[in-house]
Amino acid sequence: MIDPNEMIDTGAEEGMSNPGARVYGIITAVFFTVSIAYAVRYGYGMLLPGMLADLQITKTEAGVISATYFAAYTISSPIVGLLSDRANPRLIVTLFTFLLAVGTILMGFVSSVVQASLVFGLVGIGHAACWAPVVSLVQQWVSDEYRGTALAVATTGSGIGIAAWSMWLPMVVESSSSRTGWIQMGLFGLFVAVLNFILIRKAPSILSPSEVKAEHHIRELWSSYRSLLGSKPLWIVGISYSFVGFAVLVPFTFLNVYATQELQMDYRAATRFFTVLAVAGIVGKFILGTLSDRWGRIPVMAICGILLGTGCLLIIVLPGFSGKMVGIIMVGLGFDAVWPVYAAAAVDFFPRSQAGSVIGLWTVFLGVGSILSPVVCGWSIDITSSYTPAFLLGFLSGLLAVLVLISLRTVKR
Repeated sequence: MIDPNEMIDTGAEEGMSNPGARVYGIITAVFFTVSIAYAVRYGYGMLLPGMLADLQITKTEAGVISATYFAAYTISSPIVGLLSDRANPRLIVTLFTFLLAVGTILMGFVSSVVQASLVFGLVGIGHAACWAPVVSLVQQWVSDEYRGTALAVATTGSGIGIAAWSMWLPMVVESSSSRTGWIQMGLFGLFVAVLNFILIRKAPSILSPSEVKAEHHIRELWSSYRSLLGSKPLWIVGISYSFVGFAVLVPFTFLNVYATQELQMDYRAATRFFTVLAVAGIVGKFILGTLSDRWGRIPVMAICGILLGTGCLLIIVLPGFSGKMVGIIMVGLGFDAVWPVYAAAAVDFFPRSQAGSVIGLWTVFLGVGSILSPVVCGWSIDITSSYTPAFLLGFLSGLLAVLVLISLRTVKR
């Protein structure tokens, strides 16, 4: 077992009476934060069959609601990422987790596509602080030797959250409705916001906001962006991330409706596919996240892309329940490892102090793919009355995510 005192970045120890306990607190807060954030994000796909009937919407309109979430998330992420490098992370993460929770509760009361889009957009804004700032905070507290492992442990909450809610939501929907499912996830989000306020603290080695003159903020922000936007790794990893975002959203938006409508499975059995995705994701995150500390981030990123793309293809190609399950497991192994590995790569190519800004900018690229995926794939389903084109696009996106990374082999860290 790793001693948390050994994991601490040596620059972050000053002034801490028990830094090991604080590391545990930070990792716990991040665990629950990503747990509810990703449960809500992908809970949309779990609750979509009920929403289609309740709101009387098409697959394209369902894609628009999802795209609005990612548009708000994408616009907010670089701003929140920059703030996370300069402001109090306790305040930022607590406030935005609260916004996510409130938006999720309101999803239980929407009555139209417009209302659902606006409210889910609020959820997307809240989620913006539930990734870049929290993974940046972990990297500020943990030494380079354990960075990939610590991020894998802290962000395992995403897989566990999806798995837990994929088992709970079917019971809620069958006994009540999809609206109740949204409300219950939102209430849990309020609990996480309180937990973040209690546990999160900034690393002592990071300059506090009061020590930075206000008139220098705008100049620093512009200088930071200008230097980052001229970096080749920022663009290469970002474009790859965009293709990853497109591929991930295919199964996580339409797998449940594909299973219930095309495979004629009952809702509870179809939602269990998300449980398999989440459990496979936990396994993949631990294995690939740890291997990224030994093999390097780029090779593991490539493995994630191959797993995602191939899994999307096998879901529609392989016959029978067991065949579909093989594809779903491959998607799961790749998708959950993507987030900590791409996040850990930020400090491979950029200074640690810019980690939040870099991850925030990469999230913009991720958002582009995530915005396009549900709309394009939903439209393809509506016009062809088949889910095959959508999953083929997921396959192609996964492979393109890998091909883009090849040019990084010649770039110095």
